[in-house]
Amino acid sequence: MMRVPVVIMRGGTSKGVFLDYKDMPNEFRLWDDFLLDIMGSPDQRQIDGIGGANSLTSKAAIIKKSDLKEIDVEYTFAQISIENQMVDFKGNCGNISSAVGPYAIQQGLVPAVEPITTVKILNTNTQKVIIAEVEVENGRVKTDGLCSIPGVPGTGSPIYLSFTNGEGAVTGKLFPTGNPTDRIQTSKGGMNISIIDVANPLVFVNAHDVGLNGTELPHKFTTEKMDELEEIRSIAAEMCGFCTKEEATVKSPAVPKMTVISSPMTYTDVNGIERKAANMNCTIRMMSMQKPHQALAITGAICTTAGAFLNDTILADVITVENDIIRLGHPAGIMETKVELIAGHINAIKVVRTARMIFEGYVYTKKEYDFSIA
Repeated sequence: MMRVPVVIMRGGTSKGVFLDYKDMPNEFRLWDDFLLDIMGSPDQRQIDGIGGANSLTSKAAIIKKSDLKEIDVEYTFAQISIENQMVDFKGNCGNISSAVGPYAIQQGLVPAVEPITTVKILNTNTQKVIIAEVEVENGRVKTDGLCSIPGVPGTGSPIYLSFTNGEGAVTGKLFPTGNPTDRIQTSKGGMNISIIDVANPLVFVNAHDVGLNGTELPHKFTTEKMDELEEIRSIAAEMCGFCTKEEATVKSPAVPKMTVISSPMTYTDVNGIERKAANMNCTIRMMSMQKPHQALAITGAICTTAGAFLNDTILADVITVENDIIRLGHPAGIMETKVELIAGHINAIKVVRTARMIFEGYVYTKKEYDFSIA
C-alpha cells in the first residue's frame, strides 16, 4: 500500500476527491488505474475505496499551480466510472469547478485576499478559463453564509463562477455536426435533436418526442426509458466523433450529456416544493453516466443558457429569452444563470454555487505507483 494526501470537497451538488498534481503518478497513463484504485471501482458500492457509489460523488479534481501568465491554477477533471474499468477525462464538471478556487486558496496555491479572492482557473479537459470569486475572511476561505442552492441542504458562502468563451469546449465546434438541429433515426422512430458544445457538449431532445412531459423526477425514469435516452445519446456521441454508437456507453459515458427539455411547467420538486411555471424559462432533466441527475450539472446549465440565445435549435422553440437571466427548472429546484453580452455576443455566463472542505488526510492505495517527479 501507498499513502497519498487527499482532500474531499463538496462543490455545488457534486462531491469529489481533490489531489495536488505533484501527488499523482508521474505518468498520465497510470492515472486511470490510480483513480479507480482509490475510489474502489469498478464496484456498484465502491466498498473498497472512497467513492460514494453515485456518479455525482465518483469524481476527482487534480490541481496544479500554473506557470501560465494570467492563470492561477490548472485543473483536470476526472469522472470515475462506478461499474466499468474506465475514467473519463473528456469533459469538465461545473459543480466540482466551484470547489477549485477554495481548494487552491486553502492549500496555499493562491494567496488569500480579503474580502474576495479571484482565482483564474484553466480547465485542462476543455482548455477553457473559469473565473471563481471566493469570499475570504481572516485569511481563510469563508464557508458560512446565506446562499442556498437547490440540491444541497443548508446555506453557505456564495462562490461566483464565470465561464468565458465556452464554445467548442470538447469538440472544437459550437455545433459539433455543423447543424443547429439534426434528424436522427432510433429504434423508436425519427426525431429532431440539437447537439451544442458550450462548456460541455450536450444533446438536447424535446420531452414530448421521447414520451415525457419534462417534469418527471429521477425516480420516475424507468429502465426502458433510460435505455431509450441512452440510444439517443450514443448516436449523438458517434455524430460528435467520440466513438461508434455501439461503444458510446463504455468509451464515452460522460459526453455528450443527455438533456431533456420542455416549456415551463409547474411541478413539485424532490423536496416537495411546488415550482411555478411563471418562475422559469424551461424545465430541464439531465442524465449523468446513464442515470437521472438529481439536480442539474453546471456545465449543462451553461450550455443550455448559451443555446437559448442560438437560432434554429430545438431550444429556440422552448425557451423565451426576456433578459440576461435564464431560469432552469430541474428536479431539485430552479437554477439561475446570468449572461454577459458584449456587442450581442456571449462573453461569459455566470452562476453561483457553494462549496466546502469535508475531509483532509490520506488515502491508501492497493497497488504501488511511481510518484517520483519525472
